Amino acid sequence: MKHQHVNRKIVNRLSRIEGHVRSIKEMVASGRDCAEVLVQVAAVRSALDRAGCAVLEDHLEHCVGEALDEGKGQKAIDDLKVALKRFIS
Repeated sequence: MKHQHVNRKIVNRLSRIEGHVRSIKEMVASGRDCAEVLVQVAAVRSALDRAGCAVLEDHLEHCVGEALDEGKGQKAIDDLKVALKRFIS
């Protein structure tokens, strides 16, 4: 049940980010100051990073934990390493 609660929080966070991106698009379309747009882009980037961290925490707590319990820990760790490299770079 907790896992679903966390997923709902992540989905809600992504929905807010989606709305923020739409606002930035409207700012650009209406000719708003570039500096203002860049500040908002930085805010979205930061929000996406926080969302990614929330997904990572959820993955570690649930998916990797389950894999360890099922004796598939090394594959889960290897998959996580690949995902982390993509997330960080």
